[in-house]
Amino acid sequence: MKELKVLAVVVFFTLVTYWGVEPYAHHEMHPPKPAPDYSFKDVDGLKGMKGNAEAGAALVQSNCIACHSITSQSFPPLMDDATSGASYGVVPPDLSSSGKLYNADYLAAFIKNPAKAAKTAHKFEDGATHPMPNYDWMQPQEIADMVAYLQSIAPKEMTNKEAFTDACLRCHSIKYGDMKKGTMSAKTPDENIKAYMGKLPPDLSQYIRSRSESYLHEFVNDPQKHLEGTAMPRVGLTKAAEDQVVTYMQEVGDSKKAEREALGPKFLIYLVIFAIFAWLWKASKWRELH
Repeated sequence: MKELKVLAVVVFFTLVTYWGVEPYAHHEMHPPKPAPDYSFKDVDGLKGMKGNAEAGAALVQSNCIACHSITSQSFPPLMDDATSGASYGVVPPDLSSSGKLYNADYLAAFIKNPAKAAKTAHKFEDGATHPMPNYDWMQPQEIADMVAYLQSIAPKEMTNKEAFTDACLRCHSIKYGDMKKGTMSAKTPDENIKAYMGKLPPDLSQYIRSRSESYLHEFVNDPQKHLEGTAMPRVGLTKAAEDQVVTYMQEVGDSKKAEREALGPKFLIYLVIFAIFAWLWKASKWRELH
């Protein structure tokens, strides 16, 4: 009976520490953040306007392909990654999948004012300008037409790796995705992206382990929530695309997660059985002593 009382005291103070002290400290050090907003209500988006893809094709081709490639429509990059990285600071994205990856309202707002939509206006002050010019001088219908065109040429399905590559690989490497061939290195050369961002963006191979899944969703959706003043832009991914990006990070950085979680219940059952036998053995020995 004495051992049970000691155990009860230990359990009580352990629970007080865990449920009373630790959550309070966690709350103070990491205050809760607003949930990700995949509707991007704050942007100057389409406002319900429907676009005409055919009209948008001419607008995109006349305004965008001087810097952006659209390989699915036979518009290859005009410069290699090293040249475009040196010219713009970051390699401009291929627009083939942008209509699928990005929220339509965000995409419209980004075309109008990239720095404002991406929440990186603080980077472009005192004469500094975003490498992509504003198109807020265009008519709202023209912006809607461009978005409609980008959506019309977007692939119906993408693998998790393809979603990550198109959404993240211009700035971030994920070297564990292909250790031998090095194809998952950032497209923008290190010296260019470091100058553009202010520091070298981290390799994301193990970020699924060093950050929680919920943190990654919150951060990708709006980096300013967790790191005010960061140079990382709000990417504008749809929830489905963001899920694919985080899933790929998990496939690369925590491929044994399912196997590890499946082992957990089996190990707990083993501990319970072992505890029962240990208790029975202890009881038998103390019975002989008494």
